[in-house]
Amino acid sequence: MKKKVLAAVLTGVMVFGMTACGGSESGAANSDSSSEKGSEEAGAEAPTGEISVISREDGSGTRGAFIELFGIEEKDESGEKIDNTTEDAQVTNNTSVMMTNVAGDPQAIGYISLGSLDDSVKALKVDGAEATAENVKSDTYKISRPFNIATTDKASDVAKDFISYILSAEGQKIVEDSGYIAASADAEAYAGSKPKGKIVVAGSSSVTPVMEKLKEGYETVNPDAEIEIQQSDSTTGMESAVSGVCDIGMASRELKDSETEAGLVGQEIAIDGIAVIVNNENPMTDITSDQVKDIYTGEVTDWEDLQ
Repeated sequence: MKKKVLAAVLTGVMVFGMTACGGSESGAANSDSSSEKGSEEAGAEAPTGEISVISREDGSGTRGAFIELFGIEEKDESGEKIDNTTEDAQVTNNTSVMMTNVAGDPQAIGYISLGSLDDSVKALKVDGAEATAENVKSDTYKISRPFNIATTDKASDVAKDFISYILSAEGQKIVEDSGYIAASADAEAYAGSKPKGKIVVAGSSSVTPVMEKLKEGYETVNPDAEIEIQQSDSTTGMESAVSGVCDIGMASRELKDSETEAGLVGQEIAIDGIAVIVNNENPMTDITSDQVKDIYTGEVTDWEDLQ
């Protein structure tokens, strides 16, 4: 009995000693947790550490416009365009994934359609100009590109009528109400024939949100029409239109020569800005075009180098 009591006392002393010295696993875990929390709080005061560069996939119209506007794409000696985006960039395949990744990573930087911007991320001023539709319209914010749709000469009556609606006063109001710049400031009221049938619209994930709203508006005035929207990227949308997989292709960029040579006829439906976004914990508010280029080409890899 005495041996059991002595053993219990010794055990208690050992446990007390380990706890007092911080030698227990629990104590170490608490210490690490406090250290991590302190690091996070310090990181919230100023951007430090390695930049998490997030880009869009090849074929994305947003990526194509972004690398062109910021000079990340350059021509080689033969005149061929070279995308110099750093190989360390994480690649996302649509706008919502881009936003989710940046919202979840305090070290991240990315870019999205201005019309898709919400409070889950923060848009930086570029060269002192705030990313707003008004500034795009006044050409104060210069990081912008067109939204285009495209068809072949085999477009159906429903496709043609839907395009007429998009370009009408009603359609262009939907464009502006969605946070984009209307392609036509003096569009006339919709006066279409309202044919019956189904069409497929496919392509850019940046154009998709406003296209969904245009679809809702059109189906209200023409209940005999059915429109299916398939989200992918600009290049896939153009290829699908050429091959007849869809009736109307969507691109968040200008059409390429190869696409018009394949028989596509483009139509600008809106103008959109590209917002450079960071995590809401990042205290930065401004960035220069040169800094964006340096980040995306891998010349700058740490936030401290921007200060």
